[in-house]
Amino acid sequence: MLKEYKTITEVFGPLLIVENVEGVTYEELVDITLADGRTLRGRVLEVHNDRAVVQMFEDTRGLNPKSSRAKFLAKPMTIGVSQDMLGRVFNGSGNPKDGKPKLIPEAQLPIGGEPINPYSRDYPNDFIQTGISTIDGLNTLVRGQKLPIFSGAGLPHAEVAAQIARQARVASVGAQDTDEPFAVVFGAMGTTFEEAEFFTNEFRKTGAIDRAVLFMNLADDPVVERITLPRLALTTAEYLAFEKGMHVLVILTDITNYCEALREISAARKEIPGRRGYPGYLYTDLATLYERAGRIKGKKGSVTQIPILTMPEDDKTHPIPDLTGYITEGQIMLSRELHRKGIYPAVDVLPSLSRLKDKGIGQGKTREDHSGVLNQLFAAYARGKEAKELAVILGEAALSDTDKKFAAFADRFETEFVQQGAEENRTIIETLDLGWKLLSILPREELKRVKPEHLATYLPKL
Repeated sequence: MLKEYKTITEVFGPLLIVENVEGVTYEELVDITLADGRTLRGRVLEVHNDRAVVQMFEDTRGLNPKSSRAKFLAKPMTIGVSQDMLGRVFNGSGNPKDGKPKLIPEAQLPIGGEPINPYSRDYPNDFIQTGISTIDGLNTLVRGQKLPIFSGAGLPHAEVAAQIARQARVASVGAQDTDEPFAVVFGAMGTTFEEAEFFTNEFRKTGAIDRAVLFMNLADDPVVERITLPRLALTTAEYLAFEKGMHVLVILTDITNYCEALREISAARKEIPGRRGYPGYLYTDLATLYERAGRIKGKKGSVTQIPILTMPEDDKTHPIPDLTGYITEGQIMLSRELHRKGIYPAVDVLPSLSRLKDKGIGQGKTREDHSGVLNQLFAAYARGKEAKELAVILGEAALSDTDKKFAAFADRFETEFVQQGAEENRTIIETLDLGWKLLSILPREELKRVKPEHLATYLPKL
């Protein structure tokens, strides 16, 4: 028999206090019945002796503590999951927001999930093609990896996220598609109405929504939904991956909005703040999201994550990108300088990194020359940038002929390799061939990072 309490003593923001409770547990769901008969849903955030702090999923305006009742439901928050979720749009509470009827779930799963046993983890080593040259060619995404995109206010991370979601697929050389089922779970937290419409329309007009599940939390939706939404998305992804054998790409945007929601709730709980006012457990909390990516031995499916965050004031030492960098396996950096030049997707390849790229490239996965082309393009672009900086200080006349060629290479690398249309979907073969075309600008003796046999094979074609 579930107990109902009339001992709500305080309400502040999304939190309320219930006293004299018995047998209440962390993460337990709570129904708050108001005087007018309406019911609001919340969950237990903290229990101390006979006092429970409840975090509300809905607006608490108009909630009168004296006339409201709290019923603890003795179960954690769950989501009903089914393969029929593909092609659907849900809100931050897991309810449909596309006007279609509710799903008949195949299973009810707690959104907290369980960490993957390290012994059972399989190493990420299969290539995922995003169709974007700066990712596929230089910072390769591998199945089961977590590879965040670090952006800034006003940069086109929304367009990049939508493009990756539309184009991403499990690929191998010589095959446009594989027989392995692939899905995208897309979670947007604290977005504007215009952004939410943009994402939904992008998926619908390209037909990509048929293999996608969308979770949307708008800026004027309850703050608490931003805490639950990524967990709903990841629970759905885990079900599709490990129960249905699908390869799932999870895109979460914007992690900064998630962290701001954590900070707001932490302040309401009057916790001692950590760096820049964020709670001291921010690292641990982010890890509970990021570490749900991976592969499991004996299971066909996988969960790959691309979290997207906007760095406040473009500061990569800010706690959010700083802690994210510790937990994840690299980062894709968007550049304001490239964006000002009109270059899309404005990926700055020099500070970008994919720590697992070597596991997803090479013979049978991409092409045998991939590693050499990757290293040579990176080195040549870095030297070209240095030559251009030197020309600004000393004048172009001070550069050697070789340095001038590297400077010209850097310009063409940005306008031909980095630059590509939002609708342009390059295969990995097209990306590598474009890399060789650009390397042909440089003297042959400077191409020291590619194997002689690859030079003989690919440069004569140009």
